[in-house]
Amino acid sequence: MSGAREEVLARIGAALGQNGSVPVESVDLFCGRAADYLATVHRVTEAELDDALAEACAERGTTSVASSPGEAHRPPTVGIVADSPDIPAAELDRFDAALTGCALAIAETGTIVLDGGPDSGRRALTLVPDHHLCIVRADQVVASVPDAVRALAAAAHEGRPVTFVSGPSATSDIELERVEGVHGPRKLDIFVVS
Repeated sequence: MSGAREEVLARIGAALGQNGSVPVESVDLFCGRAADYLATVHRVTEAELDDALAEACAERGTTSVASSPGEAHRPPTVGIVADSPDIPAAELDRFDAALTGCALAIAETGTIVLDGGPDSGRRALTLVPDHHLCIVRADQVVASVPDAVRALAAAAHEGRPVTFVSGPSATSDIELERVEGVHGPRKLDIFVVS
């Protein structure tokens, strides 16, 4: 192995700890920073996930959901359709929400990253519906933006779109007042599964 590669692998190992798990502090930091950006963060176990998704949908009045191709969760009481290229982007507007996984999440910025893969889905899926339900597994949380950039190298090399999402869509361009939902979903529910 080259010296640089050994150094990178050693740094990754140190960040993950001896047992390969993500430090709890990183997951806690991610949750706090995501909430600072006005995302609603739910900490759940795998067994609680479907019910938590259903509850969040009920609270927001969400009844129809388009899911990324790789997302297998099916919360009770919610109508879910798997997204496909056969659904034109304009038709995604008929869904109340999008349900996706993610490529990874960044602790220091509270950012979820979507990479156009099966778990993240196509970019339009998470930009058109007004509500985004995103599942983040604790082992997907990386400490920093440089860590994320390194981890996303394969997606970038393949030419897939990489989208960094920090909270619901918002801008302060208009009259210097915050306006939500201009460039994407107004509501973001993140489910951190530990």
